[in-house]
Amino acid sequence: MTTTAQPASRFGTPRAAGGFVPALEGMRGIAALGIVVTHVAFQTATTSPEWFGRILGRLDLAVALFFALSGFLLWRPHAAAARGLGAPRSVWRYWLSRATRILPAYWLCVTLVLLLLPGATGASTTTWLANLALVQVFVPLTLAEGLTQMWSLSVEVAFYVLLPFVAIALSGLRGRLARARVPLLLTVSAASLGWAFVPIAAPEHISHTNWLPAYIPWFAVGMVLAELVVSAPAFVHRLGAHRVAMGVLAAVAFGLACTPLAGPAGLAPAAPWQFAIKIALGAITSFALLAPLVLGEGRHRLLTSPAGLAIGRWSYGIFVWHLAVLASVFPLFQTPAFGGNFVFVLVVTLAGSIVVASASYALVEEPSRRAVDRLLNRRSVNRSTTARESGSVATPSATTDTTKGS
Repeated sequence: MTTTAQPASRFGTPRAAGGFVPALEGMRGIAALGIVVTHVAFQTATTSPEWFGRILGRLDLAVALFFALSGFLLWRPHAAAARGLGAPRSVWRYWLSRATRILPAYWLCVTLVLLLLPGATGASTTTWLANLALVQVFVPLTLAEGLTQMWSLSVEVAFYVLLPFVAIALSGLRGRLARARVPLLLTVSAASLGWAFVPIAAPEHISHTNWLPAYIPWFAVGMVLAELVVSAPAFVHRLGAHRVAMGVLAAVAFGLACTPLAGPAGLAPAAPWQFAIKIALGAITSFALLAPLVLGEGRHRLLTSPAGLAIGRWSYGIFVWHLAVLASVFPLFQTPAFGGNFVFVLVVTLAGSIVVASASYALVEEPSRRAVDRLLNRRSVNRSTTARESGSVATPSATTDTTKGS
Protein backbone atom coordinates (compact mmCIF):
# COMPACT_ATOMS: atom_id res chain seq x y z
CA MET A 1 0.00 0.00 0.00
CA THR A 2 1.37 3.40 -1.02
CA THR A 3 1.04 6.22 1.47
CA THR A 4 0.95 9.87 0.48
CA ALA A 5 3.52 12.08 2.17
CA GLN A 6 2.19 14.76 4.43
CA PRO A 7 2.38 18.21 2.88
CA ALA A 8 5.24 20.51 3.74
CA SER A 9 3.21 23.68 4.15
CA ARG A 10 -0.29 24.90 4.78
CA PHE A 11 -0.83 24.92 1.01
CA GLY A 12 -0.03 21.22 0.69
CA THR A 13 -3.65 20.10 0.84
CA PRO A 14 -6.16 19.15 -1.85
CA ARG A 15 -6.81 22.89 -2.07
CA ALA A 16 -3.17 23.32 -3.08
CA ALA A 17 -4.36 22.84 -6.64
CA GLY A 18 -5.97 26.27 -6.67
CA GLY A 19 -5.93 28.10 -3.34
CA PHE A 20 -5.48 31.85 -3.51
CA VAL A 21 -2.22 33.04 -1.93
CA PRO A 22 -2.57 36.79 -1.21
CA ALA A 23 1.16 37.43 -0.81
CA LEU A 24 1.79 36.13 -4.32
CA GLU A 25 -0.73 38.62 -5.67
CA GLY A 26 1.22 41.41 -4.01
CA MET A 27 4.51 40.02 -5.29
CA ARG A 28 3.13 40.09 -8.82
CA GLY A 29 2.43 43.78 -8.30
CA ILE A 30 6.02 44.36 -7.16
CA ALA A 31 7.25 42.65 -10.33
CA ALA A 32 5.07 44.89 -12.50
CA LEU A 33 6.38 48.02 -10.77
CA GLY A 34 9.95 46.80 -11.24
CA ILE A 35 9.40 46.50 -14.98
CA VAL A 36 7.99 50.04 -15.14
CA VAL A 37 11.00 51.41 -13.24
CA THR A 38 13.57 49.71 -15.46
CA HIS A 39 11.86 50.92 -18.66
CA VAL A 40 11.57 54.49 -17.38
CA ALA A 41 15.25 54.40 -16.43
CA PHE A 42 16.17 53.32 -19.95
CA GLN A 43 13.90 55.86 -21.67
CA THR A 44 15.30 58.69 -19.54
CA ALA A 45 18.92 57.53 -19.95
CA THR A 46 19.38 57.28 -16.19
CA THR A 47 22.78 55.61 -16.02
CA SER A 48 24.70 57.56 -13.38
CA PRO A 49 26.08 56.98 -10.93
CA GLU A 50 27.04 53.75 -12.64
CA TRP A 51 26.06 51.48 -9.74
CA PHE A 52 22.60 53.08 -9.59
CA GLY A 53 22.12 52.80 -13.33
CA ARG A 54 23.07 49.12 -13.23
CA ILE A 55 20.56 48.43 -10.45
CA LEU A 56 17.79 50.17 -12.35
CA GLY A 57 18.69 48.33 -15.54
CA ARG A 58 18.82 44.95 -13.86
CA LEU A 59 15.30 45.37 -12.53
CA ASP A 60 14.44 43.68 -15.79
CA LEU A 61 14.81 40.51 -13.70
CA ALA A 62 11.25 41.28 -12.61
CA VAL A 63 10.40 39.26 -15.72
CA ALA A 64 12.01 36.26 -13.99
CA LEU A 65 9.68 36.81 -11.06
CA PHE A 66 6.66 36.93 -13.39
CA PHE A 67 7.72 33.68 -15.04
CA ALA A 68 8.36 31.96 -11.70
CA LEU A 69 4.92 33.02 -10.43
CA SER A 70 3.31 31.54 -13.53
CA GLY A 71 5.30 28.35 -13.12
CA PHE A 72 4.18 27.96 -9.52
CA LEU A 73 0.52 28.83 -9.92
CA LEU A 74 -0.06 26.79 -13.06
CA TRP A 75 1.98 23.75 -12.04
CA ARG A 76 0.34 23.37 -8.61
CA PRO A 77 -2.55 21.21 -9.86
CA HIS A 78 -0.14 18.83 -11.58
CA ALA A 79 2.18 18.61 -8.59
CA ALA A 80 -0.79 17.93 -6.31
CA ALA A 81 -2.27 15.34 -8.67
CA ALA A 82 1.01 13.42 -8.73
CA ARG A 83 0.58 12.88 -4.99
CA GLY A 84 -3.13 12.11 -5.01
CA LEU A 85 -4.13 15.55 -3.72
CA GLY A 86 -6.53 16.58 -6.44
CA ALA A 87 -6.80 16.75 -10.19
CA PRO A 88 -5.89 19.44 -12.71
CA ARG A 89 -8.48 21.04 -14.94
CA SER A 90 -9.07 19.67 -18.42
CA VAL A 91 -6.65 20.92 -21.03
CA TRP A 92 -9.24 22.82 -23.02
CA ARG A 93 -10.56 24.60 -19.91
CA TYR A 94 -7.00 25.46 -18.94
CA TRP A 95 -6.22 26.93 -22.37
CA LEU A 96 -9.52 28.82 -22.38
CA SER A 97 -8.72 30.25 -18.96
CA ARG A 98 -5.28 31.40 -20.11
CA ALA A 99 -6.67 32.93 -23.30
CA THR A 100 -9.35 34.77 -21.34
CA ARG A 101 -6.78 36.08 -18.90
CA ILE A 102 -4.33 37.30 -21.53
CA LEU A 103 -5.94 38.14 -24.84
CA PRO A 104 -8.81 40.64 -24.35
CA ALA A 105 -6.73 43.40 -22.72
CA TYR A 106 -3.71 42.54 -24.87
CA TRP A 107 -5.61 42.74 -28.17
CA LEU A 108 -7.19 46.03 -27.11
CA CYS A 109 -3.77 47.46 -26.25
CA VAL A 110 -2.21 46.31 -29.53
CA THR A 111 -5.08 47.75 -31.53
CA LEU A 112 -5.07 51.14 -29.82
CA VAL A 113 -1.28 51.46 -29.88
CA LEU A 114 -0.93 50.59 -33.56
CA LEU A 115 -3.81 52.90 -34.48
CA LEU A 116 -3.16 55.87 -32.22
CA LEU A 117 0.39 56.01 -30.85
CA PRO A 118 2.38 58.30 -33.17
CA GLY A 119 5.53 56.19 -33.09
CA ALA A 120 3.60 53.01 -33.93
CA THR A 121 1.01 54.13 -36.48
CA GLY A 122 1.41 53.02 -40.06
CA ALA A 123 2.55 49.56 -39.00
CA SER A 124 2.70 46.92 -41.71
CA THR A 125 0.28 44.05 -41.97
CA THR A 126 3.08 41.76 -40.82
CA THR A 127 3.55 43.82 -37.67
CA TRP A 128 -0.18 43.74 -36.95
CA LEU A 129 -0.44 40.00 -37.44
CA ALA A 130 2.74 39.17 -35.51
CA ASN A 131 1.64 41.23 -32.51
CA LEU A 132 -1.96 40.03 -32.50
CA ALA A 133 -0.75 36.42 -32.71
CA LEU A 134 1.97 36.97 -30.07
CA VAL A 135 4.72 35.62 -32.30
CA GLN A 136 6.74 38.84 -32.57
CA VAL A 137 9.86 37.17 -31.16
CA PHE A 138 10.00 35.07 -34.34
CA VAL A 139 9.22 37.79 -36.90
CA PRO A 140 11.89 40.43 -37.60
CA LEU A 141 11.20 44.11 -36.90
CA THR A 142 7.70 43.67 -35.49
CA LEU A 143 8.29 45.03 -31.96
CA ALA A 144 6.49 48.35 -32.35
CA GLU A 145 6.85 51.37 -30.06
CA GLY A 146 4.63 50.99 -27.02
CA LEU A 147 4.65 47.21 -27.42
CA THR A 148 8.31 46.20 -27.14
CA GLN A 149 7.80 44.66 -23.69
CA MET A 150 5.48 42.07 -25.24
CA TRP A 151 8.42 39.84 -26.18
CA SER A 152 8.19 38.39 -22.67
CA LEU A 153 4.45 37.82 -23.01
CA SER A 154 5.16 35.93 -26.22
CA VAL A 155 7.54 33.68 -24.26
CA GLU A 156 5.03 33.23 -21.45
CA VAL A 157 2.22 32.27 -23.82
CA ALA A 158 4.50 29.64 -25.37
CA PHE A 159 4.94 28.24 -21.85
CA TYR A 160 1.16 28.22 -21.34
CA VAL A 161 0.66 26.26 -24.54
CA LEU A 162 3.30 23.65 -23.76
CA LEU A 163 2.59 23.15 -20.05
CA PRO A 164 -0.06 20.40 -20.47
CA PHE A 165 2.35 18.40 -22.63
CA VAL A 166 5.02 18.71 -19.95
CA ALA A 167 2.48 17.43 -17.44
CA ILE A 168 1.73 14.46 -19.68
CA ALA A 169 5.43 13.72 -20.05
CA LEU A 170 5.84 13.63 -16.26
CA SER A 171 2.53 11.87 -15.55
CA GLY A 172 4.32 8.58 -14.91
CA LEU A 173 6.19 10.08 -11.96
CA ARG A 174 3.46 9.65 -9.37
CA GLY A 175 3.25 8.32 -5.83
CA ARG A 176 6.68 7.20 -4.67
CA LEU A 177 8.19 8.16 -8.02
CA ALA A 178 7.05 11.77 -7.55
CA ARG A 179 10.26 12.48 -5.64
CA ALA A 180 12.10 12.34 -8.98
CA ARG A 181 10.17 15.30 -10.39
CA VAL A 182 12.23 18.04 -8.72
CA PRO A 183 15.64 16.58 -9.75
CA LEU A 184 14.32 16.20 -13.29
CA LEU A 185 13.14 19.83 -13.43
CA LEU A 186 16.49 21.01 -12.08
CA THR A 187 18.39 18.90 -14.61
CA VAL A 188 16.39 20.28 -17.54
CA SER A 189 16.90 23.82 -16.20
CA ALA A 190 20.66 23.34 -15.92
CA ALA A 191 20.81 21.96 -19.46
CA SER A 192 18.81 24.90 -20.82
CA LEU A 193 21.49 27.31 -19.58
CA GLY A 194 23.43 26.24 -22.64
CA TRP A 195 20.73 27.55 -25.01
CA ALA A 196 22.60 30.80 -25.71
CA PHE A 197 25.59 28.75 -26.92
CA VAL A 198 23.52 26.82 -29.49
CA PRO A 199 24.37 28.04 -33.02
CA ILE A 200 20.92 28.74 -34.44
CA ALA A 201 20.63 30.55 -37.77
CA ALA A 202 17.84 32.91 -36.76
CA PRO A 203 16.64 35.60 -39.21
CA GLU A 204 18.34 38.98 -39.04
CA HIS A 205 17.15 41.13 -36.13
CA ILE A 206 15.90 38.03 -34.33
CA SER A 207 17.69 36.58 -31.30
CA HIS A 208 17.03 32.99 -30.30
CA THR A 209 17.72 34.04 -26.70
CA ASN A 210 14.25 35.61 -26.78
CA TRP A 211 12.64 32.20 -27.24
CA LEU A 212 11.14 29.97 -24.54
CA PRO A 213 14.06 27.49 -24.12
CA ALA A 214 16.28 30.32 -22.87
CA TYR A 215 13.96 30.98 -19.93
CA ILE A 216 13.11 27.47 -18.76
CA PRO A 217 14.95 28.00 -15.41
CA TRP A 218 12.74 30.98 -14.55
CA PHE A 219 9.55 28.97 -15.06
CA ALA A 220 11.06 25.87 -13.47
CA VAL A 221 11.76 27.75 -10.23
CA GLY A 222 8.02 28.12 -9.72
CA MET A 223 7.38 24.53 -10.77
CA VAL A 224 9.93 23.27 -8.24
CA LEU A 225 8.25 25.32 -5.49
CA ALA A 226 4.91 23.85 -6.51
CA GLU A 227 6.39 20.37 -6.09
CA LEU A 228 7.88 21.26 -2.71
CA VAL A 229 4.64 22.53 -1.16
CA VAL A 230 3.11 19.08 -1.57
CA SER A 231 6.23 17.12 -0.61
CA ALA A 232 7.28 15.72 2.75
CA PRO A 233 9.10 18.29 4.93
CA ALA A 234 12.86 18.37 4.53
CA PHE A 235 15.79 20.72 5.05
CA VAL A 236 15.02 22.65 1.85
CA HIS A 237 11.58 23.53 3.22
CA ARG A 238 13.01 24.89 6.46
CA LEU A 239 15.65 26.84 4.58
CA GLY A 240 13.17 28.20 2.04
CA ALA A 241 10.81 29.31 4.79
CA HIS A 242 13.57 31.28 6.55
CA ARG A 243 12.97 34.88 5.49
CA VAL A 244 16.33 36.26 6.58
CA ALA A 245 18.33 33.56 4.80
CA MET A 246 16.25 33.91 1.65
CA GLY A 247 16.49 37.71 1.83
CA VAL A 248 20.28 37.52 1.96
CA LEU A 249 20.33 35.02 -0.91
CA ALA A 250 18.09 37.27 -3.04
CA ALA A 251 20.23 40.33 -2.32
CA VAL A 252 23.48 38.52 -3.17
CA ALA A 253 22.10 37.00 -6.37
CA PHE A 254 20.60 40.29 -7.53
CA GLY A 255 23.80 42.15 -6.61
CA LEU A 256 25.87 39.77 -8.73
CA ALA A 257 23.38 40.20 -11.57
CA CYS A 258 24.10 43.94 -11.50
CA THR A 259 27.78 43.32 -12.28
CA PRO A 260 29.33 42.63 -15.71
CA LEU A 261 29.08 38.93 -14.88
CA ALA A 262 25.47 39.08 -16.11
CA GLY A 263 26.21 41.20 -19.14
CA PRO A 264 26.59 44.87 -20.04
CA ALA A 265 24.18 47.55 -18.95
CA GLY A 266 21.41 48.63 -21.29
CA LEU A 267 20.39 46.74 -24.41
CA ALA A 268 23.89 45.79 -25.56
CA PRO A 269 24.00 42.05 -26.32
CA ALA A 270 25.59 39.82 -23.71
CA ALA A 271 28.07 37.08 -24.42
CA PRO A 272 26.53 33.58 -24.15
CA TRP A 273 28.25 32.91 -20.83
CA GLN A 274 26.99 36.23 -19.44
CA PHE A 275 23.46 35.46 -20.60
CA ALA A 276 23.61 32.05 -18.91
CA ILE A 277 24.78 33.65 -15.66
CA LYS A 278 21.99 36.21 -15.82
CA ILE A 279 19.38 33.49 -16.26
CA ALA A 280 20.82 31.48 -13.37
CA LEU A 281 20.95 34.50 -11.06
CA GLY A 282 17.41 35.49 -12.05
CA ALA A 283 16.23 32.00 -11.13
CA ILE A 284 17.99 32.13 -7.75
CA THR A 285 16.60 35.59 -7.00
CA SER A 286 13.06 34.50 -7.85
CA PHE A 287 13.34 31.35 -5.74
CA ALA A 288 14.59 33.35 -2.76
CA LEU A 289 11.76 35.89 -3.05
CA LEU A 290 8.97 33.35 -3.47
CA ALA A 291 10.08 30.48 -1.23
CA PRO A 292 9.22 32.14 2.13
CA LEU A 293 5.77 33.00 0.81
CA VAL A 294 4.86 29.44 -0.19
CA LEU A 295 7.00 27.29 2.13
CA GLY A 296 6.54 29.47 5.21
CA GLU A 297 3.46 31.00 6.76
CA GLY A 298 2.71 33.00 3.63
CA ARG A 299 2.18 36.23 5.56
CA HIS A 300 3.59 39.56 4.48
CA ARG A 301 2.25 42.87 5.70
CA LEU A 302 3.20 44.92 2.64
CA LEU A 303 2.29 42.39 -0.02
CA THR A 304 -1.09 41.61 1.52
CA SER A 305 -2.02 45.21 2.31
CA PRO A 306 -5.01 46.68 0.43
CA ALA A 307 -2.62 48.70 -1.76
CA GLY A 308 -0.38 45.69 -2.41
CA LEU A 309 -3.31 43.49 -3.40
CA ALA A 310 -4.76 46.21 -5.63
CA ILE A 311 -1.48 46.66 -7.50
CA GLY A 312 -1.22 42.89 -7.83
CA ARG A 313 -4.75 42.70 -9.18
CA TRP A 314 -3.92 45.35 -11.79
CA SER A 315 -0.39 44.08 -12.47
CA TYR A 316 -1.16 42.55 -15.85
CA GLY A 317 -2.71 45.80 -17.04
CA ILE A 318 0.26 47.76 -15.72
CA PHE A 319 2.58 45.51 -17.70
CA VAL A 320 0.52 45.69 -20.88
CA TRP A 321 -0.17 49.45 -20.91
CA HIS A 322 2.83 51.10 -19.26
CA LEU A 323 5.02 51.55 -22.34
CA ALA A 324 2.17 53.21 -24.23
CA VAL A 325 1.67 55.51 -21.25
CA LEU A 326 5.41 56.20 -21.06
CA ALA A 327 5.60 57.02 -24.77
CA SER A 328 2.77 59.52 -24.26
CA VAL A 329 4.37 61.22 -21.27
CA PHE A 330 7.26 62.74 -23.23
CA PRO A 331 5.24 64.77 -25.76
CA LEU A 332 2.47 65.52 -23.29
CA PHE A 333 4.84 67.20 -20.85
CA GLN A 334 7.32 68.34 -23.51
CA THR A 335 10.06 66.25 -21.94
CA PRO A 336 12.61 64.85 -24.39
CA ALA A 337 13.16 61.12 -24.42
CA PHE A 338 16.58 60.06 -23.11
CA GLY A 339 16.90 63.52 -21.57
CA GLY A 340 16.76 62.73 -17.87
CA ASN A 341 13.94 63.74 -15.48
CA PHE A 342 13.81 60.17 -14.17
CA VAL A 343 11.78 60.85 -11.03
CA PHE A 344 9.18 63.05 -12.74
CA VAL A 345 8.71 60.69 -15.68
CA LEU A 346 8.52 57.69 -13.32
CA VAL A 347 5.86 59.25 -11.08
CA VAL A 348 3.69 60.32 -14.01
CA THR A 349 4.12 56.99 -15.82
CA LEU A 350 3.28 55.00 -12.71
CA ALA A 351 0.21 57.09 -11.98
CA GLY A 352 -1.02 56.90 -15.56
CA SER A 353 -0.32 53.18 -15.84
CA ILE A 354 -2.19 52.40 -12.63
CA VAL A 355 -5.22 54.43 -13.75
CA VAL A 356 -5.32 52.76 -17.17
CA ALA A 357 -4.66 49.31 -15.70
CA SER A 358 -7.47 49.64 -13.15
CA ALA A 359 -9.85 50.64 -15.93
CA SER A 360 -8.61 47.76 -18.08
CA TYR A 361 -9.24 45.34 -15.22
CA ALA A 362 -12.72 46.66 -14.46
CA LEU A 363 -13.92 47.11 -18.04
CA VAL A 364 -12.10 44.38 -19.97
CA GLU A 365 -10.30 41.71 -17.94
CA GLU A 366 -12.87 40.99 -15.23
CA PRO A 367 -15.94 41.14 -17.52
CA SER A 368 -14.21 38.73 -19.92
CA ARG A 369 -13.46 36.29 -17.11
CA ARG A 370 -17.02 36.45 -15.81
CA ALA A 371 -18.47 35.93 -19.27
CA VAL A 372 -16.41 32.79 -19.80
CA ASP A 373 -17.27 31.52 -16.30
CA ARG A 374 -20.97 31.96 -17.07
CA LEU A 375 -20.56 30.08 -20.34
CA LEU A 376 -18.76 27.20 -18.66
CA ASN A 377 -21.26 27.04 -15.81
CA ARG A 378 -24.13 27.01 -18.30
CA ARG A 379 -22.52 24.13 -20.18
CA SER A 380 -22.04 22.22 -16.91
CA VAL A 381 -25.68 22.75 -15.92
CA ASN A 382 -26.90 21.66 -19.35
CA ARG A 383 -24.70 18.57 -19.21
CA SER A 384 -26.03 17.65 -15.75
CA THR A 385 -29.63 18.21 -16.86
CA THR A 386 -29.14 16.00 -19.89
CA ALA A 387 -27.61 13.27 -17.73
CA ARG A 388 -30.56 13.34 -15.30
CA GLU A 389 -33.12 13.25 -18.08
CA SER A 390 -31.42 10.27 -19.65
CA GLY A 391 -31.38 8.48 -16.30
CA SER A 392 -27.61 8.30 -16.11
CA VAL A 393 -25.56 9.35 -13.09
CA ALA A 394 -22.89 11.96 -13.70
CA THR A 395 -19.54 11.17 -12.11
CA PRO A 396 -16.78 13.65 -11.36
CA SER A 397 -14.27 13.98 -14.15
CA ALA A 398 -10.62 13.23 -13.51
CA THR A 399 -9.91 16.63 -14.91
CA THR A 400 -12.21 18.67 -12.70
CA ASP A 401 -11.38 22.37 -12.72
CA THR A 402 -9.90 22.95 -9.28
CA THR A 403 -7.69 25.91 -9.85
CA LYS A 404 -8.32 29.55 -10.50
CA GLY A 405 -5.03 30.05 -12.33
CA SER A 406 -2.65 32.97 -12.12
